[in-house]
Amino acid sequence: MDTHKQLTIGLFGFGVVGEGLYRILLQTPSLKATIKKVCIKHPGKNRNAPEELFTTDRDILLNDPEINVIVEVINETEPAFEIVSTALKNGKNVVSASKKMLAENLPELLGLQKQTGHSLLYEAAACASIPVIRNLEEYYDNDLLHSIRAIVNGSTNFILTKMFEEKLDFKQALLLAQQLGFAESDPALDVEGFDAVNKWTLLLTHAYGIVTDPQSIVFNGIQNIQSGDATVAAEKHYDIKLVAQAKKLLSGKVAALVLPQFVKADDHLSFVKNEYNGVVIESGFADKQFFYGKGAGSFPTASAVLSDLSALRYGYQYEYKKLYHHAPLELADDFYIKAYISFDDWQYIPKEKFEWIEEWHAESERKYLIGVLPFKELRNNSWWRENKTSLILAPDAIIEDVEIRKIRKKSLELAGIV
Repeated sequence: MDTHKQLTIGLFGFGVVGEGLYRILLQTPSLKATIKKVCIKHPGKNRNAPEELFTTDRDILLNDPEINVIVEVINETEPAFEIVSTALKNGKNVVSASKKMLAENLPELLGLQKQTGHSLLYEAAACASIPVIRNLEEYYDNDLLHSIRAIVNGSTNFILTKMFEEKLDFKQALLLAQQLGFAESDPALDVEGFDAVNKWTLLLTHAYGIVTDPQSIVFNGIQNIQSGDATVAAEKHYDIKLVAQAKKLLSGKVAALVLPQFVKADDHLSFVKNEYNGVVIESGFADKQFFYGKGAGSFPTASAVLSDLSALRYGYQYEYKKLYHHAPLELADDFYIKAYISFDDWQYIPKEKFEWIEEWHAESERKYLIGVLPFKELRNNSWWRENKTSLILAPDAIIEDVEIRKIRKKSLELAGIV
């Protein structure tokens, strides 16, 4: 694409992000990008833009030969996929912010990009204003990328911040998040971890070449965390964060999960408060790098869309280097996790499944333990998220299988068995 080529945009959605993009483009004429038409679902609403800009007929945008870029920022997964796939087939480049749609349809969308040769960019779909996808895509060779840990959901981070800093309980913090617009009236997508795992599915592809369904990743949200858990964390000088993480193991496979975690006071992620997002990337030679910014909101998300539009002027495409130019890595399940687990009743906790238990507090009404479990126990069972059970990973949660074998051998030696 010529760097001076005009971008003529067909925009789907004029909510928080869509209107934010419209406002930004009015202030950035140097980009040479104009919105020709906006497709909306509800024509009766008052909108701060000329009435002739809007239509309810998506085919007007998808079939207009003058429109060379489709920007899709709607909330419905199936219509979003139809829009994006049709636009690519019709010879248009696409920018999307729909993480759920992208995560659930990634294999087909990868095929369409190969088939059509057109760009599908989606920086806004993960961490909004933080340019993490482009950095993973361009900067980090997966042989050098040791790990990536991130707070990718601003709503849950806001709730946890209020639970710690203002001593609110979960319901109070959630209500405040809803009042301030950081959580939806139906907050399940955020609170139960679905939004975070959708984003993580996309980031795993750009970090390690792993293409997987979101349901293949072990995840949970913060819905079972109680004020007592926050008290225990504070006693141990930890914060609690909903952390998405991936780590390359000695086996060459990648451990990936999205779960609440105790975070040490000097951890970069402990500085990520309220609705902000943060990403810590650790690589072979660059050591740790920290990205921080707003993960949601009108202008932060629209700024990521704007960055993708700017990149399209240079003909930019994701090359998916870790997928197509390396041997793509696989998800691992042969490792262990160290976790804090709080609960009301022992009958729901399979103590025999633990490799060992380090702490055991049974005297109070709300009981807890800290122990080491095979990761497969989490993958194959759901007891740890049921019956008001709260599972929070320890700070250094991922333990390799080879480490467990060494510890077992040492224990046997100390016991005089070997």
